[in-house]
Amino acid sequence: MTRASNPAAAALRWIGKSRPNLDENELAVVEQVGQRRAISTQLHDADNTATFGERLADGVAAFGGSWRFILIFTGLLLAWTVLNTELLGRTAFDPYPYVFLNLLLSMTAALQAPVIMMSQNRQNARDRLSAESDYAVNLKAEIEIMALHEKFDAMRADQIIALLEKQQAQIDELTALLKNQRT
Repeated sequence: MTRASNPAAAALRWIGKSRPNLDENELAVVEQVGQRRAISTQLHDADNTATFGERLADGVAAFGGSWRFILIFTGLLLAWTVLNTELLGRTAFDPYPYVFLNLLLSMTAALQAPVIMMSQNRQNARDRLSAESDYAVNLKAEIEIMALHEKFDAMRADQIIALLEKQQAQIDELTALLKNQRT
């Protein structure tokens, strides 16, 4: 029987579980192996379905975790402190200890933290999809290798049988020749 015609036997032979006991990934792999279809999928399709908010969260997280952000933010903080300490002196709108700057920094951190967490959650989901895809591809590769071993073993057995048959035929011919020589 071929792989495509009996997936239950294939599941038991290659994965060691009966078909009802397979998890979702294993069942998909067995079916796709039987149909000789590719398992790998385009994971970037998940990014194409991202909402505007999810794309914005990814962009904020990417910018917020960059050297560019650190340098710009450090420059703004230095400019703020120099402006309110040295240049404006007693007429500064936010004199030392920079209470307004502290408020702005706290609000920025309060908004930036959940946005970064949203982006991390999306990255975790992408990583999970990637791991599931890798597992399925590896399982299919393992099944295909086992199938190749089975084919090679069957071919080797056929060759051995053919050689033994030829050898037996040669022995029979030699035996007949010996009998003819004796007579």
